[in-house]
Amino acid sequence: MGDKWTLLIVRDLVGGPRRFVELQRTLPGISTEQLRSRLNRMVADGLLTRQRYREVPPRVDYELTERARDLLPVIGALARWGYQWTWTTPRTGEAVDVGAILRSFPGLEAPKGFKGSAQLVVARDGADDRTYLVSAKKGALTVQEQTLPDAPVTIVGTESAWIAALGPDADRSGLSLEGNEAVATALLDGLAPPAAREAAVA
Repeated sequence: MGDKWTLLIVRDLVGGPRRFVELQRTLPGISTEQLRSRLNRMVADGLLTRQRYREVPPRVDYELTERARDLLPVIGALARWGYQWTWTTPRTGEAVDVGAILRSFPGLEAPKGFKGSAQLVVARDGADDRTYLVSAKKGALTVQEQTLPDAPVTIVGTESAWIAALGPDADRSGLSLEGNEAVATALLDGLAPPAAREAAVA
């Protein structure tokens, strides 16, 4: 677990199976050989399953096992610590991966008042939008990278709007929503950084 990439691979497989090239995309900085070696080790350790498909070109999917899913509260706790103690407004030119933030939610305690599901859409210029289905199950959050046409609420924003909404100032002015506003508010209030929550109470 102390390897530089293991927990990040677990985080990025939270939403469901991914192909090798998809993991390369979500993990900038990892070399092809590093990723291949780490995936092979994680399969051998019982953290991942590898599914090969008879297609041209060949396709291989990696998916979390139950053993790996037991790590999600650990990832959530690390994310919560970082959110509380190190989260700041991005520096000029700093790249922030909104998807990585959202994929860190599983294992976090579901915010008070948030029940059911919310569909979070990250609108991207010149690329396909990314949709994350956040749900409350047994008191904890789950995240899947999929759409749900009849979701109780859909919250849409550009990458910069989501960074502002999840940042220290919890600025939600760039987000738009359809559906149950109370569900959206409960989720966003619960995900706000501690400083922003304390300011709202004061």
